[in-house]
Amino acid sequence: MPDIEIDVALEDERWVGVDPDLEAFVARAVRAGFAIAPTAPTGPVEVSILLTDDSAVQELNRTWRGKDKPTNVLSFPAAAQPARGGAPMPLGDVVLAYDTMLRESAEQSKPLAHHLAHLLVHGTLHLLGQDHETGEAEADAMEALEVAALRTLGVPDPYGD
Repeated sequence: MPDIEIDVALEDERWVGVDPDLEAFVARAVRAGFAIAPTAPTGPVEVSILLTDDSAVQELNRTWRGKDKPTNVLSFPAAAQPARGGAPMPLGDVVLAYDTMLRESAEQSKPLAHHLAHLLVHGTLHLLGQDHETGEAEADAMEALEVAALRTLGVPDPYGD
């Protein structure tokens, strides 16, 4: 696994209630995604995580995807570029909406921490080139990777009954 620098930006203080050491929690989930990914960079990399609210995610979703609604997670892979002068290669950004995730975790009767771990792994896998929107086989493969990564974190299968 490459050396991973994880930058966490907290725009909504409600996220602090998810885990007493939120940055360490985020780092564990991102690293779990890397550990299970079939392909990952070999050199040092940087991943940015933004923990925000529905209105910020809705604005990003509208601007970059043409969808004027909030969503639980957005991933923005960086353009492939080599690291310079020993600096980590930027992989991209993962943005999460507190309001949507809170609502979804309640609807699914799942702890918010489990849902957050799942979507951090999901977003990380997107940064590493995984996709679930190109076909059923790709979606099944990505779900299997997510389940395997979450198992290492002690999180139950989010797709199970």
